[in-house]
Order: sequence, then structure tokens, then C-alpha cells
Amino acid sequence: MKKRVVIGMSGGVDSSVSAALLSQEGYEVLGFSMDLYSCDRPLGKSCCTATDRLDARKICEQLKISYDTIDLRSEFRTHVIDYFAKECAKGRTPLPCVPCNRDIRFKALLDYADQVGAHWIATGHYSRVRENANGSFSLLRGVDPKKDQSYFLWGLSQKELARLKFPLGNFRKEEVRQIAKELGLKTHSKRDSQELCFVGDGDHAHFLEEHFPESAFPAGDFMDASGKKLGRHHGVHAYTIGQRKRLGVSLGSRRYVVRLDAEKNEVTLGDRDALKAQGLIAKNVHWISPKPMVAGSSSLVKIRSTHTGVMAQLEEVENEIKVSFEKPQDAITPGQAAVFYQDDVCLGGGWIERALV
Repeated sequence: MKKRVVIGMSGGVDSSVSAALLSQEGYEVLGFSMDLYSCDRPLGKSCCTATDRLDARKICEQLKISYDTIDLRSEFRTHVIDYFAKECAKGRTPLPCVPCNRDIRFKALLDYADQVGAHWIATGHYSRVRENANGSFSLLRGVDPKKDQSYFLWGLSQKELARLKFPLGNFRKEEVRQIAKELGLKTHSKRDSQELCFVGDGDHAHFLEEHFPESAFPAGDFMDASGKKLGRHHGVHAYTIGQRKRLGVSLGSRRYVVRLDAEKNEVTLGDRDALKAQGLIAKNVHWISPKPMVAGSSSLVKIRSTHTGVMAQLEEVENEIKVSFEKPQDAITPGQAAVFYQDDVCLGGGWIERALV
């Protein structure tokens, strides 16, 4: 009997090639898509549209594998959309992909796999899983540093990793597109999704104002570090730490958003040096493997998905992790994730609470 694997099909080139590779390896592959918040939109730049689901179905037909869907719009609203709005209402910059992966996507894949008698689940993420000598599993970066997605997967547990396959973990993006082209998959040239899947035009401020007006802020004042008013802004929810474009004020030199004050509805602007921080505090930290020794330990820390990482000392302080960088870092953004690595192994991560200046 063939080994059975359920793969999440997004309608993009990555899941298409992943399904093809698993089929070539001799697995019985079952395609599976999730109807999320934005799935009623026929077109768009994000994933999860009706067009993407149609592409997923066609790829499964081409590969001669089964295809099924599930409606998860209610769960997505609760775990992702509502979370996003609540974080914005606090003047934070949320990272919805983490709860989406942790609470929606991988849970749904496991549940469906159990229903159909499949041991394995798979996705098109650029990451890897390694089984260790002691029987535990580690999450590793993908070999393509530009596409590695382990930063978004730190919320996974041993339960998921023990049954998870990442067929693209050892490939680079250009290789994946070439494989898709050689196989004649229609998604070979389909562009990657970039924006939040539920914010089709990329304007998250407009999305909040339209759908969650209670989470949006009125216009307020731009301030400098001394308390001087510099001009008017469109509401704290429209900005993020480190932003310098589309500020709407001309000050004669480059200015960046260095602080968001939700209580006062103030946005503080400063120069590049004002963005630098010596460390951060992370809360609600999750360790993928059994909890490592934190006190005085050293780890590579990434503070955003595109960050190359910086070595830092970790210290546990009252159920929080104090992260002290070896070199000051720019734009520590509350609401984003601090993700910890040892070489290629993703140890876990937590939510950035505040910068330590």
C-alpha cells in the first residue's frame, strides 16, 4: 500500500511542485485547500482567492491526485482577523502568518489527515524537518536563504513536526520554477503572493477603517523626541516602526517612525540612530524542542522575516525572555516576532513586547 500524504494546496507554484515531487517519490498524495476570509474574491494578488482554488484543483487534476476543500472562514476570522485588529488597536504591528500557521493551517491538515487515514502532511514552505537521535524533531531553515520561511513557523510543535514533510526545503526558488516548467504545470510562472491574504490591495490601514473602525485611530500629531509637534498623521494604525515613506510631512531630512503611542495617538519621528536598540523583551515564548537552557545562553535572533539575524544573549526574567544584542539593531517592532536559532535549527520564538534602548 502506498504511503498517504495530505498536502496543503494554495494554487501557487510551491505547493504544485511539492505535490508533484511527493507523487514522484511514490506517495499517494491527497490535495487539500482551505477556504479562508478572502476566498470570495475572484481575483487578487494574495493567496486564498477563488482563482487560486481553481488553479489548485487544476493542478491536482493534472497530477491525477484527489482534491478536497474545507471552509475555515469562521476559524480564520477568530484566530487571524480579530487578532490582527486587536493588535493594531494597541499600536502594535501584528504578524498574522504565525497564528494562521499554528492555529489554522497545520491543525486543519492534521485533522483531515486523521480523517482519511494519512500519516503524513506536507506544505510548500521553504523549511526542513530533521529527526534527532533522541526521537525528537527539529525545524530547520530552508537552504534558500532568500525564501526560508522558518521565521513564520516557530509556533509549530513536536506533534506537527513528527508528521510533516517540506518537499522544497532543499531547493532554491529558481529550481522550483524550473521543475514546474519542465512538468508543464500552469503555475510555473505564477507570481508569489506578497500581501496579507485578507488585505487584497496591501493597504492594511484602509482595511481596518472599513472593517474594524473601532480599531482605527483618528488623525493625530507627529512628535519629535523632545515633544515638539511636527505635523499631523492619519492615525497610529497607519504606521509601523522604521517607516520613512508615505509619512506626509516634509522635515528637510529623513525621518523615521521610532515610536507609536496608542494611548496618546502620537507617532514619534526621529533620525536613523533613534531606531537603534540594545535588545528587546519577548513574551509568550514557545520552544519547538524541549526548553533549552536560557540563562546566559547565546542564540542568533531574527526580528523580522528579512532580517539576517544577530547574535544575542538570552535571559529568562519573570516568564519573559530578555534579549541583549551583540550589536544594536534597528526598528524593534512590538507585535512582530523574535525567533531564535542555533545554526540552521529554529529553536522557537516569541512576541516582541518592547525594545530595550
